Amino acid sequence: MKQLFDDVSFKCSKLVTKNYSTSFSLAVYMLSPSIRDAIYSIYGFVRFADEIVDSFHGFQKEDLINDFEKEYYKAYDSGISLNPILNSFQITVKQYNISDDLVQSFLKSMKLDLVKSDYHSDEEYKEYIYGSADVVGLMCLKVFVDGNNQKYEQLKDEAMRLGSAFQKVNFLRDLKDDNLVLNRNYFPGVDLNSFDEKSKAAIILEIEEDFRVAYQGIVKLPMEAKFGVYTAFVYYKKLLKKLKNTPCHEIGSARIRVSNYTKAGLLAQSFVTYKLKLV
Repeated sequence: MKQLFDDVSFKCSKLVTKNYSTSFSLAVYMLSPSIRDAIYSIYGFVRFADEIVDSFHGFQKEDLINDFEKEYYKAYDSGISLNPILNSFQITVKQYNISDDLVQSFLKSMKLDLVKSDYHSDEEYKEYIYGSADVVGLMCLKVFVDGNNQKYEQLKDEAMRLGSAFQKVNFLRDLKDDNLVLNRNYFPGVDLNSFDEKSKAAIILEIEEDFRVAYQGIVKLPMEAKFGVYTAFVYYKKLLKKLKNTPCHEIGSARIRVSNYTKAGLLAQSFVTYKLKLV
C-alpha cells in the first residue's frame, strides 16, 4: 500500500528538517498540522540539494546534483521514488501545483555554487538569491494559499522579500565558512578579506528593508500559516539584530548564533503577539 510508504517519506522529510535546522523545524511546528508535511517536504528537497554543493567534499558534486535532478523528474513522472525525500516532494509539487520554473530556478542556483565563487554585479546577486531563496518562499506560499491564485499573486512579492531576507541573513551569519571554507563571496563590491563596518551596515540596511516589506505580507497570510511564518520572521530579525551588534571582525571569524534559551523566549513572545492579534 503506497500510502504507508508516502507517510514514511514525509516523516523522513520531517526528520531531515529537525536534524538540520531546529529553528526552521520549530517554525514549521507552529503551522497548521494540515500543511506541515508539505513544508517539511520542501525543506527536505532544498536541504539535500544544498548539502550536495556545500558539504559533500571529496565526492563528485556535479554528478550528485545532476543525478538528484534526474531522480526528481523520474519521481515526478512515475509518481514514486525510493528516495523518500524526492517521493514526498513530488507529491507536494503535484498537490499544490508548484510550477516547474520554481524548481528549475532553485536547481540552477545550486549548480552555480559548483562553478561560481564571486558575484560582481547586483544582477548576478539577485539572480542567485531568487533561485536559492525567493523561489523557496514561493513554493511555501503555494502551500499556504492552497490553490487560491488570487491570494498567491497578492502575496508573491512579499514572500520573495522574506526569502531574500532570510538568505541574506544566512550569508552574513556564514561569512566565515563561505569565505574561508567554500571560497565564496555573494556580496558584490564587498572584499571579505577587509570586511568593515561600512560594508556590514549597507548589507544590514538592505536586509531590514526586505523584512519591512515582507512583514506586510505576513499579516495577510491565511491563519494556517501566519503564526509559523511570523515565528521564523521574529527569529531571523533577532539574529539580524545580533549580527548588527557584533563587530565586523567577529562576524568574519566566527558563526553568530541565537541561543536555545533566547529562541524559547522569542517563541513565547511570538505566541502572545499572535494571540493578541497584533500580527
